[in-house]
Amino acid sequence: MFDRPATGERAILVHLDIGTIAAEDERDEFHRLAVAAGAEVVGLLAGKRARPDPKTFIGSGKCDELVALVAGTDAELVIFNHPLSPSQERNLERLLQCRVVDRSGLILDIFAQRARSFEGKLQVELAQLDHLSTRLVRGWTHLERQKGGIGLRGPGETQLETDRRLLAKRVTLLKQRLERIQSQRAQGRRARAKAELPVISLVGYTNAGKSTLFNALTEAGVFQADQLFATLDPTLRRLDLPNGGHVVLADTVGFVSELPHELVAAFRSTLEETRQADLLLHVVEACAAHRDRLIADVEQVLAEIGSSEILRLEVYNKIDMLPDEGPRIDRDAAGMPRRVWLSARTGEGIEGLLEAIAELVGRSRLRRAVTLGPADGGLRAWLFEHAQVLADVPTDSGGWAMDLVIAPADWARLEARQSARAVTVD
Repeated sequence: MFDRPATGERAILVHLDIGTIAAEDERDEFHRLAVAAGAEVVGLLAGKRARPDPKTFIGSGKCDELVALVAGTDAELVIFNHPLSPSQERNLERLLQCRVVDRSGLILDIFAQRARSFEGKLQVELAQLDHLSTRLVRGWTHLERQKGGIGLRGPGETQLETDRRLLAKRVTLLKQRLERIQSQRAQGRRARAKAELPVISLVGYTNAGKSTLFNALTEAGVFQADQLFATLDPTLRRLDLPNGGHVVLADTVGFVSELPHELVAAFRSTLEETRQADLLLHVVEACAAHRDRLIADVEQVLAEIGSSEILRLEVYNKIDMLPDEGPRIDRDAAGMPRRVWLSARTGEGIEGLLEAIAELVGRSRLRRAVTLGPADGGLRAWLFEHAQVLADVPTDSGGWAMDLVIAPADWARLEARQSARAVTVD
């Protein structure tokens, strides 16, 4: 077995069409993923197979081509745009004498570079260890396996056994820390539910412009860039709607086709913001050549995390790159907003999006007028806490006339108080 180098980013990309010919944008996305990870692409191996080879995935003929390509380019890394089994990965490394990374390992590496928060780093490390657990190989020679004979016996366990034991202990520790963070997140969700604030979650394919749209709506200053997985850590901000209502807007991690299951499992608490949302804004790159495939990939991930039944509004972003498209709202047969066309970068169509959100969220909220007496200061404070107050005008009697948007449950509580307080409800 070769000694794995500590550095080396000269990479050869391997993409085979298995069964059918892949779309051009899939190959382009693979190249962008490699560049996002910091690889210097020095070669590409392409081809077609009816089915993967169980030993090396690409077969003996392509292996010979790959060996020559690695030698001719001095490549230090080979990246496959396919999931590899642990045995396939080991066989290829033994044959090529360099590191081999599959698509899951590549995406995990990008996540490891981009995670900024404490929770994000824990989640990425847990996903990496889960991926590594079946790929432990002796990529170094400073510790030997057990041997027989005087002076040749090992320390009592093999290096791989030591690695597995340490890895298992680390995984247990990470899960305990993430459970505490999940408990804190659940507490925050309970507080928002108690305040009856609807939660709207931004979802979509990576690089569709979610963070740019989030900043345009909330002025949050979230990092945004024209690159895959520019932001990983979820951000929540309050958003004021044109009808006077308020919602919580959540920016989440972008999706990608064949998202590693390890990541989906590790980011379960982060994706919980999506699962518990009242409305999903599915941000779509309107100018993408194969946007239908990207939409289908996002829908598949939403189904995996249990969010497929949540009400959603499609947001077709980047219309500034489509000369024939302008900002508009498309409605379904019932007249409800189904799709909004806008440009988060220029601001075109943002007002239409806010109107559509207010219309969809407002379906579950009530518009009411309330008149309070002079002694109802405590109730007035309660209304400011539990409702969106559109107007609050003093009356001649010393009370207040209020115009509200309120959740049905809170309205029921208010009606129950009428028998004990001098409150007039219109």
